[in-house]
Amino acid sequence: MALVELIKVTKQFGKNRVVHGIDLEIKDNEFIVLVGPSGCGKSTVLRMVAGLESLSGGEIRIAGKSVSHTLPRDRNVAMVFQNYALYPHMTVYDNIAFSLKMAKKSKNETDRKVREAAEMLELTPFLMRKPAALSGGQRQRVAMGRAIVRKPDVFLFDEPLSNLDAQLRTQMRMELRKLLMKMKTTTIYVTHDQIEAMTLADRIVILKDGNIQQVGSPIDVFEKPASTFVATFIGNPPTNILSGIIHKKNKAFSVKIGELILPVPSEQDFEDGQEILVGIRPDAIKAGEKILSFPESWRFPGEIIVSEILGGQSLIEFMVEGVNMIAEVEGRILECPGAFMDLGFDLNRMMFFDSITEKAIRKR
Repeated sequence: MALVELIKVTKQFGKNRVVHGIDLEIKDNEFIVLVGPSGCGKSTVLRMVAGLESLSGGEIRIAGKSVSHTLPRDRNVAMVFQNYALYPHMTVYDNIAFSLKMAKKSKNETDRKVREAAEMLELTPFLMRKPAALSGGQRQRVAMGRAIVRKPDVFLFDEPLSNLDAQLRTQMRMELRKLLMKMKTTTIYVTHDQIEAMTLADRIVILKDGNIQQVGSPIDVFEKPASTFVATFIGNPPTNILSGIIHKKNKAFSVKIGELILPVPSEQDFEDGQEILVGIRPDAIKAGEKILSFPESWRFPGEIIVSEILGGQSLIEFMVEGVNMIAEVEGRILECPGAFMDLGFDLNRMMFFDSITEKAIRKR
């Protein structure tokens, strides 16, 4: 079992504290992705798990054993870096075999494990080549092969795909997920790319300024963000965040955003006149035949500011009742600025946040 536990983990560089008392439990065989903006502390957390950075406070346990003061080589973790960190003078075979030779494994065992990893990663034809003769994707697979042969308790990935072009990154992302599902090893993966986080993770850990903002499945953090920060960080284009005032009539609530009035269909317990922040995902705004299933009070004419075709979808920046928003709608829509089109809001997906704390207001 390779349960990983971070208990009140902190890290300071001089007087600057970059990680603030993180508590996190990563289950055996779980794929956890740490995501957040630059400088949020995600790579520092990963390096502390690896033993490459010391802890300023707290404790890290792997498989129930404290490793807070254990040397990196004794933690049985394998790390794959952003820059591959391959030995340029060695062949692919020798790069993959390096840790096994250092561990004084027999020649036969080393050869077997290297060739098994090479076969799994489709590197067999390249075993006698040196890194300079490989593509970026092939080099990344060599780095992964070097980690795989160690049979670690935990895989650690520090932005491993960020140096690849967009098409190769997508391909490698799918290959990596399939590989790790096959190997069933606890994995901690750091990225700034939310698409990687959403497609790879069993659970996502969202960090900001060294603090955990939310931990949850990709669907949870997308549909039920804990704060406006999470709502705008996860999802591209980001969530429309709008200032509104609650109005109560009889037992029904509506929210006024500028001159736009939207009914509140979900069961909420607001105060009349309460100031709140409203979140509307761009993909919760529909166009064309999709809006016909919405009540009339959920449909509005929007004035197009600009529209952009993205393959089978379109991004539309529009204004409705003096309020600017962005919609992500199905189909290829290229309207002239100033034109009007009917848009529908899936108000069942509307999100509410406290206007002061910017934390989510949940149903009571």
